[in-house]
Amino acid sequence: MKLIRYKNNPILKPKRENNWESYAVYNCGVYYDGKIVQMLYRAVGEDRVSRFGYAWSRDGINFARLPKPVFEPYPPLKFIRGTKYECRGVEDPRITYLNNKFYITYVATSPEWLGARTYLATTKDFKHLKRLREVMPEIDDRNIVLFPEKVGNKYVLYHRIPPSVWVAYSNNLKTWKGHQIVMTPRKKEWDCYKIGPTGPPIKTEKGWLLFYHGVDEKFTYRLGMALFDLKNPAKLIACQKEPILEPERYEELWGMTPNVVFSCGTIEKDGKYWVYYGAADTVVSLAWVEKNKALDFLK
Repeated sequence: MKLIRYKNNPILKPKRENNWESYAVYNCGVYYDGKIVQMLYRAVGEDRVSRFGYAWSRDGINFARLPKPVFEPYPPLKFIRGTKYECRGVEDPRITYLNNKFYITYVATSPEWLGARTYLATTKDFKHLKRLREVMPEIDDRNIVLFPEKVGNKYVLYHRIPPSVWVAYSNNLKTWKGHQIVMTPRKKEWDCYKIGPTGPPIKTEKGWLLFYHGVDEKFTYRLGMALFDLKNPAKLIACQKEPILEPERYEELWGMTPNVVFSCGTIEKDGKYWVYYGAADTVVSLAWVEKNKALDFLK
């Protein structure tokens, strides 16, 4: 099974007139309330610093956006406690609606000797984000996605300590325990080097549906699909062997990082799963699959 690309991709491009998003826009988190698709996207400008922009759409394809970023890293070298990892940018927002509020996990980047960390923020309107805390202190950990509800009276997240996908549980969204590997790269396959979650898992009648990215030994990024048990998110039920999306079009093969399709969010709309993805770390594109086809295939 393959995703079907929107015929007029990409749907979001850099704006040359805005210095902060003139170079690239990609890797967006998305949320759909049944009326409006809301998007936080990663934007890179002339200074090569990564910030977040906000865009919105009624049809999920044609987006309006604000002229200024809604979330920026702290200035370089402002190494105050809790913010030192942001000095080179904020990246890859993922959005989860939980406890009647929006939580955003995002990657804070820093000089190589510091590594990167994933942080947690909240928002009510996507225009004002409040920083909370590191999610996994002292761990160079990306691709953290929060579940949209508790499982067994515990908060749950998937995260990626290379090269595998892990699960962890919490009573308070602050301390995470019970870490264990739930998916590993497959030898000699398209996801043989490392894997990681895209956006938050989607609850279905057949299990937790997780879209994930896989990387091979040539550093080509593709997308895959897996299903986990509703009551035990550590139990993998099914995983499609072939990728559901891989770099093929010009904008996916050539850009800031060639040969990349990378997603941070999916919505359910009009009986389909709409997967928003960054193409070559330069533009935002869209692909979808009918919900029933995806779940029947995994079954």
